[in-house]
Formats: sequence, C-alpha cells, structure tokens
Amino acid sequence: MSVFPIDANKKPNASASGLMQRFSIEVMPRTAAKVESFRAILPKGTRVYVAHIEGTMIDDMIATAKRLTDEGFVAMPHIPARIVPDRARLKTWLKRYRDEAGVSQALVLAGSPKAPLGDFHSAIQLLETGLFDQLGFNRLHVAGHPEGNKDIDTRGGTRLVDDAAKWKSDFANRTDAKMAMVTQFAFDADPVLNWARRMQAAGVDLPIHVGVAGPTKLNTLIKFAIACGVGPSLKVLKKRALDLTKLAAPFEPTDVINAVSEGHAAGQAGLIESIHLFPLGGIKASANYATAFGNDAGHQRAMG
Repeated sequence: MSVFPIDANKKPNASASGLMQRFSIEVMPRTAAKVESFRAILPKGTRVYVAHIEGTMIDDMIATAKRLTDEGFVAMPHIPARIVPDRARLKTWLKRYRDEAGVSQALVLAGSPKAPLGDFHSAIQLLETGLFDQLGFNRLHVAGHPEGNKDIDTRGGTRLVDDAAKWKSDFANRTDAKMAMVTQFAFDADPVLNWARRMQAAGVDLPIHVGVAGPTKLNTLIKFAIACGVGPSLKVLKKRALDLTKLAAPFEPTDVINAVSEGHAAGQAGLIESIHLFPLGGIKASANYATAFGNDAGHQRAMG
C-alpha cells in the first residue's frame, strides 16, 4: 500500500502519535463505493463517520454502514436534523441502522440545508426525542464550533453555539449518554485550543475530537473552507496561497496537529482527546497520510 508522503520539513512531533492513534475519518456512500477494501487503507477498528448529505438515499447510507461494520470498522452515520422528515422516520432510520447494519453510534447534528426539510432543525431536538437511548445507541457525537457558526449565530459572536454546547454537555450528564464533540476543520491551532479551554471553563465536559482537513490541493481546500464557513483560521490558507510555489503542492494538516498535540501535552488543550480527518482530497489520501503520520510520529517518539 502506498502512503501519502509527509512534507520532510513538517514532520510529526513525538507527542502527536497519541492523538493520531485514535483518529477517525469519514466517507460518503458514493465515495465509499469507489474503495475496493477499507481494510487495505485503514487500521481495523477505526471509527468511520458516514456523511449524510441532502439527496442521499437512506438505503445507501445503511448499506455503507453495514459494509464498514462487516469489514471490522466502527460505523457512525450522520443523523442531520434538517434532513429528517419527522419523528416516525427518525425511529425507522435508527432501527434500520441498528438491525441491518449493527450500528450503535451516531453523529447528531443540524445538517447542511439552510431550511429544514421536515420537523427538526437542530441536534438538540433530535436528542430530546429520546429515541437514541430507546433504540440502543450507546455513543452519540455532536458538533463543536471553535470559530463559531454564522448559520446559527447570524448576528455574529458565539452565544448560541456556546449555549448549545452547554446544553449537550448537560444532556450527557443527566442521561449518562457517552458523548463527544467533533469540530469543524480549522487551519490554525490557536483558536481551537483557546476554544477548548473556554469550553472546559464554562463547564462543558465533553471530550473533543479536533477536525482537520486531510491532504488536498490548496485551491480545492479554500473553496471547501469558504463553503463550510470556516472562520478566522482561513487566513492561514490565504497567506499560503500568496506563495505561488505552494499552490500546486497538497495542503497537509501536520502543523495544526503538531500544535494541538503540543498544547495537549502541556495540559493547555482542555478536553481534546483525538483527531478527526475530513478527507477533502479523497479518503485514500487521508488514510495514507494518517498511516504515514503515525509511523513518523512513532519513530520520533522512539528516537526521543
């Protein structure tokens, strides 16, 4: 299996291996169909989110989750509130994931449509149904927003997303649900570390999985970042884009992962516990990068 070459000038530091050993990744049904074998590119037991975007058929979602489970991975399908038609359909989907695909985990989020397609508009509403607990879903992840979310806090600031994070943390405590927050991808570790410390100080005690963009072309990444509403850390990409010699080279998240891991090792990273890869340049490229990263970080640790 070939591995994505890590830039020789941006080697993983020794402390990064702990965060990357527990990395997760995601895939869409249409891209999963192009992967001949997930076992050939991912470590056994890796958590793989199955992204549910508007227009994706539930049958395709369930088939992808089943394939991942059958191949020895932990499938965690997205349950986007704004795509779920109603409570009855939510119950049907969860039962099918459980019974047909052996799924017991889910990422519960609002979703990308600007307007709800049905009765729900937020992850909180989905959690309040109680259906996840009733149907045996023993781990639920929710979204975290280190740089805010303009779709939620339309007037700026982070008040509403902060309130939502506190509600989700309180929900986990009063229901004994096993929960964590996975963040939108960012390109600068400082806003992420500052946010993680702020969340902990505010009493949000959910473990944090930091989202980073896997290797991809810089111009492609900038388009994704703008479309996804990435905040202040986007300036890191724009600065890089000014160097024409770097436009053709794939962007790698090594700098971000190293900085987060250094903060983690120093006890300055709140409740950050792992890394989540958004495979914007393709799942094989991100999986190969993670493998190379782990190997290099392990070597650095051994040498240290």
